[in-house]
Amino acid sequence: MWGDLRASSSMYKRMTSRDSMNADVEADSDLRNGVEQEMTNPSWKYSCPNVFVATIVSFLFGYHLGVVNEPLESISVDLGFKGDTLAEGLVVSTCLAAAFAGSLISGWIADGVGRRRAFQLCSLPMLMGASLCATAKTLAGMLTGRFLVGLGLGVGPPVASLYIAEVSPAHVRGTNGSLIQIATCLGLMAALVMGIPVKNIVGWWRVCFWVSTIPAAILALAMMFCVESPHWLYKRGRLAEAELEFERLLGSSHVKSAMLELSKSDRGDETESVKISELLHGRHSRVVFIGATLFALQQLSGINAVFYFSSTVFRRAGVSSNLANVFVGIANLTGSIVALVLMDKLGRKVLLHWSFFGMALAMALQVFASSGIESNFGAFYYSVGGMLLFVLTFAVGAGPVPGLLLPEIFPSRIRAKAMAFCMSVHWVVNFFVGLMFLRLLDQLGPHLLYSIFGTFCVMAVVFVKRNVMETKGKSLQEIEIALLPQE
Repeated sequence: MWGDLRASSSMYKRMTSRDSMNADVEADSDLRNGVEQEMTNPSWKYSCPNVFVATIVSFLFGYHLGVVNEPLESISVDLGFKGDTLAEGLVVSTCLAAAFAGSLISGWIADGVGRRRAFQLCSLPMLMGASLCATAKTLAGMLTGRFLVGLGLGVGPPVASLYIAEVSPAHVRGTNGSLIQIATCLGLMAALVMGIPVKNIVGWWRVCFWVSTIPAAILALAMMFCVESPHWLYKRGRLAEAELEFERLLGSSHVKSAMLELSKSDRGDETESVKISELLHGRHSRVVFIGATLFALQQLSGINAVFYFSSTVFRRAGVSSNLANVFVGIANLTGSIVALVLMDKLGRKVLLHWSFFGMALAMALQVFASSGIESNFGAFYYSVGGMLLFVLTFAVGAGPVPGLLLPEIFPSRIRAKAMAFCMSVHWVVNFFVGLMFLRLLDQLGPHLLYSIFGTFCVMAVVFVKRNVMETKGKSLQEIEIALLPQE
């Protein structure tokens, strides 16, 4: 991609060099201008119910990431592997490994059967997996259930990002995309609340898993009444159905302009299959590289190490684990609400840039707290303050923006598969950061480890400034035309 000035100039050069596209644009420019002058923005109320149903996936994502944190000790006692750290680690990491596998195939599923059926398909392994976990009598049964849940989690979030981007009007697409992060926060907090009685009620951890089957079942059933993505229908040549879905999403007065935008970005190659080699080396490889790098930097900032091990860090500072989880949850939810309010006002790039900058500042506070310069009392406040600032600023931009921005900048032809590839990068880096955090913390010490995380945050600030374009208020078709590669 380009910096802001280079983006404008290079886009102008590309557009003037594509004579065939100019011919199409000139042919319908009068029609488009006439339509746009008569219309206001479509109501957000039409798309809202569909978006809320899609965010159930994000709620389940957050819930299943946090559901074993508190009950893990009870699970290990009941299933007979207490004290086996490898087995305990497998209960956590099996879900992550399966999510990586699921994310790899999510794009092909979303393109093959449609967005709605992809949601329903991802809910099935989560239903079966959670039921297996709740009824497990052995470690093998628990791991099998966690693997099935992970498959569903791998497929669901990329499809949710795609679907919300494709069914939302441009002027509220950022706001709707921010609901993904809020739903994830609520899922994490629900897992925390459900885990509170686990030490006092025998077998309560089984109830924690049973509860997760309820939203999974609601997702599968509610998707029967939601709209299909008009973008997917258009790609499949089902134009009449695409018009009907646009009418349900935008209102009848906006159907003509929406279909016009789709026709402008259609270059006649939608039916060709997309191979992994094209994502890595083809004409859109630059955009895919930016998407994968954003997800990698998001994880290399250390955010999931904070979520996974915040209790350990706070205990070292003399704060109880329950209170630590409450603080982290409040900071995460507060930042997500701020992102919801500002996403369509300030734009994606601004939030992303300042989010990573705030995370770098928070890591600097952590480094200062662990350097030994301050007294123990002062170090306590710097450590806790730095941790909460880190989570807060992450939730404002670095958390919600990549999942929203990537479906916007990926052309429709590769959108689902490119999103699947970038999410697989997310899961790989997530897995290794979670795996290595405590070991690196012991070997390098907090001072050096937090310095490394802070360095990645600074790298992200520079990367965003140089490579990310602003997409606020633009239709997906306008963004796609702007990013057409030079041929």
